[in-house]
Amino acid sequence: MRTVYLGTSDFAATVLRRLARSPHKPALVVTPPDSRQGRGRKVSPPPVALLAAELDMDLLQAENVNDEAALERIRAARPEAVLVCAFGQLIREPLLSLTEILNVHPSLLPRWRGAAPIERAIMARDPQTGVCVMRLTAGLDSGPVALCAEVPLGDDKDYGTLAPKLAELGGDLLVEALDLLEEGRLEFTEQDEAEVTYAEKISAEDRRLDPTQSAEDLAAKVRALTPHIGAYLELEGGERLGVRSARAVDVAVAAGKVKAEWGVLLLGCGRGTLRLDVVQPAGGNPMPVEAYLRGHELPKLA
Repeated sequence: MRTVYLGTSDFAATVLRRLARSPHKPALVVTPPDSRQGRGRKVSPPPVALLAAELDMDLLQAENVNDEAALERIRAARPEAVLVCAFGQLIREPLLSLTEILNVHPSLLPRWRGAAPIERAIMARDPQTGVCVMRLTAGLDSGPVALCAEVPLGDDKDYGTLAPKLAELGGDLLVEALDLLEEGRLEFTEQDEAEVTYAEKISAEDRRLDPTQSAEDLAAKVRALTPHIGAYLELEGGERLGVRSARAVDVAVAAGKVKAEWGVLLLGCGRGTLRLDVVQPAGGNPMPVEAYLRGHELPKLA
């Protein structure tokens, strides 16, 4: 099928790479303009723009995909389907009704509609998550679903390992959906509104590790935010200690207390104890706790 692809992130770039290997390689790729990214705030292209250049694909970087100039470029590509994945811009009329629009969403809809579905699934300690291909509508991830695939979750999955797996799966699922659409066999099922949950954007408070919570919940939060966002402990003096790897252990430590033992840090929680394995001092790089303890005093919580 003749397609146009709208995407921005690393996740979207992985889906695009799979799409480019299929008979449905996009005639046009649309992504936002270059922006400041990372700790150095260097102006850089979005991952999808970099991949489109690598694959020599026609690229449009649009501040607003709904502007007339962007719409003209999309219409000129004569798409039979517009494909959306982690794009970051709201799609409005008349683009919304131009043709069939399929969206790749990394959750098992209707669970975790919204901005941070992968993180929220891990934080909630869901037994599984997955990817859906759905029809894009005016509502927030509320359109009918065509295809879904599940992935089991466990204590071995963090964002850094889970997101690439979901992206690969999403690419395969999107190609399958386009094959079915071309044959006139793609069917959709409406979402059950009674089962809806929302994946709100991760806030600064979401990142803070609160020792009144259970060690299992805090370990899940660390996994959900590693390596791209990062969880942290709030220390005396307003400093933050990033936590990049941690797990719940069966060791008795008073709630809210930090203890150094066996070359690791132990944080007493409301229920259980959190073992910190990799931390990141303010302004520094992630390091094993053993190395951190050689150069720092025992951290004191605020």
